[in-house]
Amino acid sequence: MPASSEPAVPDIDVARLRVVLSRLSRRLRKHELAGLTPTKLSALATVWRSGPLRLGDLAAAERIAPSTLTRLVSALEEAGYVERCAVPGDARASTLAITPGGRDVLERISQESTILLRDSLLTLTADQLAALAAALPTLEQLADALPLTTDRPESDRS
Repeated sequence: MPASSEPAVPDIDVARLRVVLSRLSRRLRKHELAGLTPTKLSALATVWRSGPLRLGDLAAAERIAPSTLTRLVSALEEAGYVERCAVPGDARASTLAITPGGRDVLERISQESTILLRDSLLTLTADQLAALAAALPTLEQLADALPLTTDRPESDRS
């Protein structure tokens, strides 16, 4: 049997990897700010990154139905996190923009998550920290390679 020139590929327990990444993500998304479900938080972050944007564009980016979007945007507006802005030349259209309060809440959530993760890293050994640091470029590549879509039913996203 001829020797392969390909390096041996370690077996990856893909299901285990998916579960651990999901658990870590879920724990980092928990925060003390009332009224922001994961769907609202995701929509607010999308408006921050991509806004101002039309409501239909937000619905498409978040893969949510217009009726769900209406409730979600109303809740974000009532909380003072976003505002609707008229589109010049189109009286029927509006865009959604993040408010200073929306930016503040996203920054606080980011800080809370960073502190939580930093504190969790203190429980790891030096070898575990080195392995995690070495894995970061690979995890970033994996995250960039995955599509942004989800197959979760809309009812699971609020």
